[in-house]
Amino acid sequence: MTSSKPGMTRIVAGESAVPTRRRAVEAALAIGLVLLIAVGAIVASNISRNTGAQAAEPAPAAELKLGYFGNVTHAPALVGVKKGFLADALGGTKLSTETFNAGPAAIEALNAGAIDAAYIGPNPAINSFAKSQGQSVRVIAGAAAGGAQLVVKPGITSAADLRGKTLATPQLGGTQDVALRAWLAKQGYKTNVDGSGDVAINPTDNAQTLKLFQDGKLDGAWLPEPWASRLVLQAGAKVLVDEKDLWDGSATGKPGEFPTTVLIVNQKFAADHPDNVRALLAGHAKSVAWLNAAPADEKAALINEALRESAGAALPADVLNRSLANITFTLDPLAGSYPKLLQDGIDAGTTKKADINGLFDLSALNQVTGGGTISAAGLGQD
Repeated sequence: MTSSKPGMTRIVAGESAVPTRRRAVEAALAIGLVLLIAVGAIVASNISRNTGAQAAEPAPAAELKLGYFGNVTHAPALVGVKKGFLADALGGTKLSTETFNAGPAAIEALNAGAIDAAYIGPNPAINSFAKSQGQSVRVIAGAAAGGAQLVVKPGITSAADLRGKTLATPQLGGTQDVALRAWLAKQGYKTNVDGSGDVAINPTDNAQTLKLFQDGKLDGAWLPEPWASRLVLQAGAKVLVDEKDLWDGSATGKPGEFPTTVLIVNQKFAADHPDNVRALLAGHAKSVAWLNAAPADEKAALINEALRESAGAALPADVLNRSLANITFTLDPLAGSYPKLLQDGIDAGTTKKADINGLFDLSALNQVTGGGTISAAGLGQD
């Protein structure tokens, strides 16, 4: 070890002859380099995560399974399938279809995963949403409004004549079943879901209802089209109640219109495959537009051809024309009417009290149409 003179660096064994200031600078640079590497690692990690997130975006489904009825009130489905509007919009996703006779059966299939989306009446959709505490389905569009009537034997001229009579509906808890029970309650009659009460209500398959009425074993039925028209024109029934007369438009701004058919989707399918939902809606919107623009003869011919394929038989021209005159095809699900529909179900004993906020998700529909906003009436997204 040597002594240092002024201006010289003292050197000690094991130490470097680097000035302290320089060592400090180099240390700072080293720390900065470490920080820079750390920041780079974070950025790289974020890029990696973002890339992974992009890769994990929902992929289109291999297949979309759609349910609907062989009814004129489901004409958007009939037309969409027959003309290829739905399949074309879905592109590489295969469209498969299944037909049902009534809403509760379609809801069971939807909740079991046997189908992914369905054209259905509003009350089964409400029931499913309520029973699942909002986890089962979403209403994503309207399809048809109107087209339901209580038709009866000619000798029945007023509600007072219905005591002790037997009436039919398509299925317990279905939209027409609830409508009939709610209307009878307002007339002072008590009905029970087991068929007892002041007026007996027997949920019956529509085709069987026509036969039973013709045989004199039913006094009437609350039915959707074309079955109301079939009983009137083919079995001599008369209209006692046209349901459009019960809706004043105070909740929807559209007097005489009430939801008969809506398009719903399984919530899990919608979350997993949002692009397929938008594609389905695009095809659906095209079907509704075609129904509202096509010449009457062309429209009737196509619907009849689709009914022949889905329901096994076409309709006589007078039945089909009367049916179509009673129906409005619309993308608007008339969400403002749903609190009343819910209450009707509660009064009828087929639905429990429930919160239906969130039942609607019309955001994809409004994206697809690009027009004015179709309202969820505060019961979901629009």
